[in-house]
Amino acid sequence: QVQLVESGGGSVQAGGSLRLSCAVSGDRYSKYRMAWFRQAPGKEREGIAAINDDGATVYDDSVKGRFTISKPFSKTSLDLQMNSLKPEDTGMYYCAAVSVLWAWEPLRRGTYNYWGQGTQVTVS
Repeated sequence: QVQLVESGGGSVQAGGSLRLSCAVSGDRYSKYRMAWFRQAPGKEREGIAAINDDGATVYDDSVKGRFTISKPFSKTSLDLQMNSLKPEDTGMYYCAAVSVLWAWEPLRRGTYNYWGQGTQVTVS
């Protein structure tokens, strides 16, 4: 099992940038695929960026070219660099993980079984 803790959220003006981080602890021996999800007020939680254990990435069209997902310290962290932020990017951002032993649909919520508590991003 792994534990996920997000940080880095806040309030920013449109056009600005934020960098979210997800600290990963627990099982250091297994391999995991990871993703960032976003939940806007009154909407479903949606996958916006995912990264495979080999570093391959997948993005939702709404963030492609503006957001970058990365694992700067391999198994212990997951980042999301967000540039050119828009008001519609406002929401709670969640880090998620699933073992590489499971089938992977990168941006589908049901794929992931480990979740952080979320960090709020507000763009005005």
